Amino acid sequence: MIPEHIINRKGARSFKDLDQEVITYLNNGLIETANLMEWLAVDQLQLLKKTLKEIKKQDWYDSFYEAVSAQKKPSANSNTKVIGLTFLQLTNDKNIIEHLASHDSDVPRCWAAHWVAFQDTEIDKKLKAIKPYAADSHFGVREVAIFASKEAIIANLDTTINILSEWISSDDENIRRYAIEAIRPIGVWTKKIDELKEHPEKAITLLDPLKSDSSKYVRDSVGNWLNDASKTRPDWVKKTCARWKKESSTKETQYILKKALRTINK
Repeated sequence: MIPEHIINRKGARSFKDLDQEVITYLNNGLIETANLMEWLAVDQLQLLKKTLKEIKKQDWYDSFYEAVSAQKKPSANSNTKVIGLTFLQLTNDKNIIEHLASHDSDVPRCWAAHWVAFQDTEIDKKLKAIKPYAADSHFGVREVAIFASKEAIIANLDTTINILSEWISSDDENIRRYAIEAIRPIGVWTKKIDELKEHPEKAITLLDPLKSDSSKYVRDSVGNWLNDASKTRPDWVKKTCARWKKESSTKETQYILKKALRTINK
């Protein structure tokens, strides 16, 4: 049983504030990370050992260790990707995928997101596979869903936009947010999409229906998307925001417009 003070913690604000008791629970896969600081602090190889024991595949550990150690510049993000890809190389056992995808720890779910994202080469199948991770309850898994699919999205942008045009009507705010965040022209920690930096109008069919979204999570993404575009196409962003202001007088739209124009209005 997990103690209440562990379950209800807020998460350390710096590495020096990390609680060793919390780290022990994290490295044993018993709890989710509470914030980015904890996510970065997880010893993924230690957690992997525990996870491989759960699925009775301890003999796979050396393959993972070698793959992680072979990196020139290892990081929490790159380790997550390497472990996910190594699982893909070792097996296609759906039971193992399901074990990771439903794990109590968010980190194995991140491994699974990379695994399924690289399992299929066709963009429609890739996005269908990544969708449950885009809807995950944990912020880290949702971000990894974007990292894992970004290169394929860039390579198949028009098809992706057509597919995501259905996602923006989802009742799940996480799915709506993914549809925008995954194609941000600049984004955070992910590759830029040059095509959308120059031609942001290609994404208007996704942005327009969300201009007054009920979810702040989605509104933040829409506003940030337009702010990205304003750095290369301020003319288009100004025109789009002016149109939205005429079409919608809601406080939700006003919130998006303020965020969208923050670079232009500096």
